[in-house]
Amino acid sequence: MQTNFNTLTPLARAAVPDHSTPYSPELVLWEDTLPGGAHWSGVLRRGTTLRLTDLEGRANVSTLLFNQDQKTERYNMPDTLKAQHSAHLTRGHVLYSDMGRVLCSIPDDSCGWHDTVCGVIDADTVRRRHGEAKYQAHRNAMYRNGRDGFLVELAKWGLDRRDVVANVNFFSKAVADKAGQLHFDTAHRAAGQHVDVRFEMNVLVVLSAAPHPLDPATSYAPTPVRLTAWRSGTAGADDVCRRLCPENDRGYINTERGFL
Repeated sequence: MQTNFNTLTPLARAAVPDHSTPYSPELVLWEDTLPGGAHWSGVLRRGTTLRLTDLEGRANVSTLLFNQDQKTERYNMPDTLKAQHSAHLTRGHVLYSDMGRVLCSIPDDSCGWHDTVCGVIDADTVRRRHGEAKYQAHRNAMYRNGRDGFLVELAKWGLDRRDVVANVNFFSKAVADKAGQLHFDTAHRAAGQHVDVRFEMNVLVVLSAAPHPLDPATSYAPTPVRLTAWRSGTAGADDVCRRLCPENDRGYINTERGFL
């Protein structure tokens, strides 16, 4: 099922306490709510920040990122992790493209850990865990999966299943035990947590609010995410993301040369 901002549910602003870094209301471009399980795509321009807020404390936002001006350039998980010596994302990290440029960065994050390695949930996994609930019988309560959500959104931009690459899962934490087995941390998420994604290029963003592939929940009940976009500007000379490591400074230089 297709989802767009003309059909999203109204935002219950008072439901979530705000303990985040403030921004000026006059800079806000738009704000809305992505229902649990739903999917969306759109272009976020250079100098714009998108805040994702977990409204109920059980959200997962699977995300793909592409250079809007040349979509063969997209988020590269291996380069992002090895350049910053990390297996997850949080404040100070940037998300690299496969051209060594910074697609976006994370200047603020109250969650502290966002999964980069577990991929996106598919229809077989949802069916095996929760059964099947089709649109014909359940309408908007149908059971959606992240992979099909990606494919619906990608098709709007001339992309297809070949473009489903390694994704980010915002708000989700998966850790490895001594045997190398990944486990989902159910205590990691909390209502009101947010992450700011600042765009350093013009980026096509594809989102799915379907469950995380390792989420052990016994019922299908993905929860909504608030989306707030505002004019923030790009990273300055002393920005926390630029100064995290020398590699990030070089990545910003590569990025900025493309906009001279």
